[in-house]
Amino acid sequence: MSTPGPERVPSTVKVGKTTGQGKPPTGGSGANRPGGSRPTGKGGKGKGRKPVTPVKVAGARNWGPIAVAGLVVVIAVGIIGWGVFASVKSDKQKAVPWEERAAAISGLVNFRETNPDLVKGSQHKSGVLKYEQTPPVAGEHNPAWENCNGVVYTEPVPNEHAVHSLEHGAVWITYRPDLPADQVATLAAKVEGKEKTMLSPFPGLSNAVSLQAWGYQLKVDSVDDPRIDEFIKSLRVNASIEGPTALCDRGVSVTGSTPQG
Repeated sequence: MSTPGPERVPSTVKVGKTTGQGKPPTGGSGANRPGGSRPTGKGGKGKGRKPVTPVKVAGARNWGPIAVAGLVVVIAVGIIGWGVFASVKSDKQKAVPWEERAAAISGLVNFRETNPDLVKGSQHKSGVLKYEQTPPVAGEHNPAWENCNGVVYTEPVPNEHAVHSLEHGAVWITYRPDLPADQVATLAAKVEGKEKTMLSPFPGLSNAVSLQAWGYQLKVDSVDDPRIDEFIKSLRVNASIEGPTALCDRGVSVTGSTPQG
């Protein structure tokens, strides 16, 4: 009887490709090139090379947000630039004396130069007075002034009261009585509620509109003439010979051709 030998354990055969053994891979990989990496299966002999960390490739840039941000920057720079320009322009305008600004208005008549005696401080006189200019721009006047704190009169006012208002620094805008209502409204918008201004119709005007300040006059044919605004801006308050504190309220609101007192 034979003595049994040690029991043989059958080997396990894996079906399919083995990792790290067998036929080397073919194709265009770098496995057959010097320095090429050869994968090592679990349990294979020898140390495998460390896996190469994949390099992340940045995708295409999203130009939408970049364009929006650039547009915002351009707009902001434009706004800031315009603000600086407007501020500098405004400062330059303020630096120009009001007399020079007035002299630059085309068609302006300066009676301070042509008739200096007319614009000197005048005595107060009661009753109806005669004036050389139509409408008057200076001279003797009634002791009471016409209220000129942004008042829109729908009827003529006495010259004697209006001239006193001019002495206080008011701009008196007059218009032909047959002026269309929408054009009168345009003039009223320049006056209503604005201190040292007043508006009234004036019979017999040669032009559609006539503006008066103490010693100055401008006649225009359109209510949209830009010189109207320039006249108001340059001469309101400035043309006063009694200073900026002269009142435009606490006067009278008399209409018609006959002064009060």
